[in-house]
Amino acid sequence: MPRPRLNTAMVVDHAAQMLDERGSAGFNLAALAESLDVRIPSLYKHIEGMPGLRRGIMIQAKASLAHALGQAAIGRSRDDAIERMSFAYRRWALEHPGQYPMTVHAPAPGDDEDLKVSSAIADVVYNVLAGYDLRDDDAVDATRFLRSALHGFVALETSGGFELPVDLERSFMRLVTSVVTALASWSGS
Repeated sequence: MPRPRLNTAMVVDHAAQMLDERGSAGFNLAALAESLDVRIPSLYKHIEGMPGLRRGIMIQAKASLAHALGQAAIGRSRDDAIERMSFAYRRWALEHPGQYPMTVHAPAPGDDEDLKVSSAIADVVYNVLAGYDLRDDDAVDATRFLRSALHGFVALETSGGFELPVDLERSFMRLVTSVVTALASWSGS
């Protein structure tokens, strides 16, 4: 049976899945080519080496995370939206442990596509925070607070930092409840 013709999306999708399944150790073009049953030069028709591959995965990951957060927030407001969005954030990160670290970087200067997908994530958060009457610098501060809390928990969880025999779901819910409480009092509302 002839193998399907590769395209950029197929290569990036496959690489992203590999990264999630195997982690970054041993993640290289040789392993990717072997898993696609092609030679390394065939990959260069679709990506610009490892930097291009990593950028493609990052763009895709940020877009996917923005979509997950947006879906979680649709039809929700304030506390409910923050809770749903927080759980969606954690779920996405746990389902995509190799891709998740690529979503936390600010957009690369001059990279309009990266700026667009990064802004999509921020826009979801800003729209939810508007329900708390948080705008401009207050919204930026609150976004940094929310992101720090969620990323801190997820980073510790995915790196094996939570080994005490206390339910992680309970701990995460308490974190989210604390974030909601802080946001509700942030603007005095």
